[in-house]
Amino acid sequence: MKFINLTRQTEIGANCYYLETSDARLVLDCGMHPKREGEEALPDWRPLENRELDAIIITHAHQDHIGTLPVLMRRRPQARVFMPEATGEIGSALLHNSVNVMSRQREELGTVLYPLFTHRETERAADLWQLCNLRQPFTVRGDRASNDGTLCFEFWDAGHVLGSSGVLLRADGRTVFYTGDVNFDGQTLMQAAVFPQSGIDVLIMECTRGDTPVAAGWSREAEERRFAEAIDAAFCRGGCVLVPVFALGKTQEVLGMLWKFRREKWLPDCPIYIGGLSSKMTGIYDRRANQTRRQLARLQLMQDVAPFVLNGQTIGQAPARPGRIYALSSGMMTAKTLSNVFARRIVEKPEHSILFVGYADPESPGGILQSAKLGDSISLDADEPAQTLRCNVERFQFSAHASRESLLEYAVQLAPRKIVLVHGDPPAVEWMRNQLSARLPQSEVIVPAPDVEYEL
Repeated sequence: MKFINLTRQTEIGANCYYLETSDARLVLDCGMHPKREGEEALPDWRPLENRELDAIIITHAHQDHIGTLPVLMRRRPQARVFMPEATGEIGSALLHNSVNVMSRQREELGTVLYPLFTHRETERAADLWQLCNLRQPFTVRGDRASNDGTLCFEFWDAGHVLGSSGVLLRADGRTVFYTGDVNFDGQTLMQAAVFPQSGIDVLIMECTRGDTPVAAGWSREAEERRFAEAIDAAFCRGGCVLVPVFALGKTQEVLGMLWKFRREKWLPDCPIYIGGLSSKMTGIYDRRANQTRRQLARLQLMQDVAPFVLNGQTIGQAPARPGRIYALSSGMMTAKTLSNVFARRIVEKPEHSILFVGYADPESPGGILQSAKLGDSISLDADEPAQTLRCNVERFQFSAHASRESLLEYAVQLAPRKIVLVHGDPPAVEWMRNQLSARLPQSEVIVPAPDVEYEL
């Protein structure tokens, strides 16, 4: 059994991994790098050039896991594509949105490479996807003769976002489990992951939060209360609140929290605004509320929270009015997105607040804003003048990724023969490697260098 990391660096980027058994060859996830452009945003598929590909398995629909799937399907049309059912519906919508974004970037960047795929190609690709139920076994067979090499797999609920799953694979007398993006703690809507508890030979595990310890005394309930109090404080100053969110996952979790705050009388009823893509994702969450493992299954976010919807045109006409909450994407406040445009409108006014509820890359506008101090000159868009930070900026811990402590405990419980660490920046991966090597001296811990073939 062979493994190759097709992600270009040890990082959270264009996540993609190759796995080969005695008679089947597959790719796990097929992401797009969030900070790179053109060919550099793709996984490094050079190791696949002289290899057949039988299957592509997608764990969930975030851009860094599904964003270049139509490109790989074009290059390898014989490969079957599998993903959880909810991921199929979400992924189709997100890939069509990606075409729109790349079409705009074609003009902004002056590149003929964009879009990397078209709306029609996305539609044709989605028609070929095989949508799977959780815990339903599937088989992948290559064209090489083998008595016992047929690969079987099934999806397990990862508790990260709607449709997110880990993948359990059996082949060549070995059992491999790939976590994908996982959360072992319940969120406002998503229930905690349900994963295998034993019998795993090789664990391929994400490390997103490997360099971030859980704060002493942290609890979700206390963090929700602190979040509500920060919103109320802005309202009392006569200001509004911007909450930068990802369209998939974080938007719906924030809407769920705001509904709870109203119900618990922590906040008064107030207008809430979200973006157009967020409203599409929220509609899918609502339609599937009773079809998936979910907390608050009866809650219909678009109806019960009733957010107003903004888009690229209406954001310019939406003033920063007091007593309002603007939960706008992108979560990292990428230039030209709704959250970035709105942030530049309020960043110099001390009555307003920008409240972060998720991860922001340190080099992104959101990361720059989080590390700045009051009075600093900051640039949130290279095409716009720098501004002075005067509004209130706070950060809250509502990560949809498992804590490093819970990842460590899960790996120790399984005690697999080999552990492959992926989906983490170097400090996060290194912390996990050191801890696992100390706790599991009988296990081989691998940090896979890109393009290097490993024997599992």
